[in-house]
Amino acid sequence: MYPPNFDYVAPTSLDEACAALAGADNAKVLSGGMSLIPLMKMRLVRPTTVVDISRIPGLDTITDEGDHIRIGAMVRHAQTASDPLVREHATALAEAAAATADAQVRNQGTTCGSIAHADVAADQPAAVLALGASMVAASSRGEREIPASDFFVDTLTSALESDEILTAIKVPKGGTSVYRKLGRRGGEADYPIAAAAVWVDAGNGSVSDARIAVTGVSSKPYLAAAAADAIRGSDGGAAAIDEAAGHATDDVIVLEDLYATVDYRTHLAEVYVKRALEAALA
Repeated sequence: MYPPNFDYVAPTSLDEACAALAGADNAKVLSGGMSLIPLMKMRLVRPTTVVDISRIPGLDTITDEGDHIRIGAMVRHAQTASDPLVREHATALAEAAAATADAQVRNQGTTCGSIAHADVAADQPAAVLALGASMVAASSRGEREIPASDFFVDTLTSALESDEILTAIKVPKGGTSVYRKLGRRGGEADYPIAAAAVWVDAGNGSVSDARIAVTGVSSKPYLAAAAADAIRGSDGGAAAIDEAAGHATDDVIVLEDLYATVDYRTHLAEVYVKRALEAALA
């Protein structure tokens, strides 16, 4: 199926891109196109204008900013997965990027694009939630930062305004993080039935802080606050991990579909929170 007609613009600066978004009634941003193009072909979205940001210089880099790393809007999944800075300071995000789709998608799609798309079962949103990242959004009105905890609103819905571009992700340094998932076809190169990203700050036999994020389970990726509360302040042992995993789906509505019943997906969420905690605390 072909998409409806639309205007296409390819600005060479961020200011031009923001102006194009502000000047159109129904515009969409194109980076890698792995999410937008299929939706357009199925006519689930019908933008009047597509703003291609791939020609804007400086958006395809990962940089060390001292207390955090910055991942630009045109950084591909494969680059996020292999970059030494990400692997050292945001291991969960590197692992989630490596587990995203197949090689073709990883080499074309972008990390920021996946975050902005806010798919219910995407891999990388859980990682940025667990890492306590923030999203840098730019528009003709200026720039603002949105905490990951406030970014994912609902299925395919983020906190970005219609005239904003997600230009970068800022990930604070420190702690240890991992990502674990079960894909729909039993492996990793597929949307997860359930997956968990865990970030911990632990030492001297105690977990001083923790964040646990789950994806593929509810209508959006979410922070499992009760699970994090259960492991925080504990010794990080088997009993504490079991206790935390048991809270993986507290206060959320668990989805049921062709891949899993509510009971099975709830069980998987607990299993993968447990596995992620065990790996992070090993």
